[in-house]
Amino acid sequence: MSGAQHVANAARGEAAIRIGGEALVLRPSFAALVAAETELGPLFGLVERAAEGRLALGEMVALFWHCLRDRPEALTRDAFGDAVAAQGLTAALPALKVLLGQILAGR
Repeated sequence: MSGAQHVANAARGEAAIRIGGEALVLRPSFAALVAAETELGPLFGLVERAAEGRLALGEMVALFWHCLRDRPEALTRDAFGDAVAAQGLTAALPALKVLLGQILAGR
């Protein structure tokens, strides 16, 4: 993949997260959000839990996983979750904030 494919487009509501030294783009497309909602329940509840500080790590990883654009073939969900946890919540918060903002804004 070229480097351009790993750049988040803010106009599309995308965010980036670094996993294994590589920037991965998260795009909250309709299909991605429907998949996340199918697994996690209503997205509004997810946003409420996040606002109350009750969002579980597994929920955040699931949202990110479903929103991954151009997911590397070798990347498993377990490895992705381990990498998100290893880097700490502080590193994941900017991407989470963008995705939650997009859910609320309805872009």
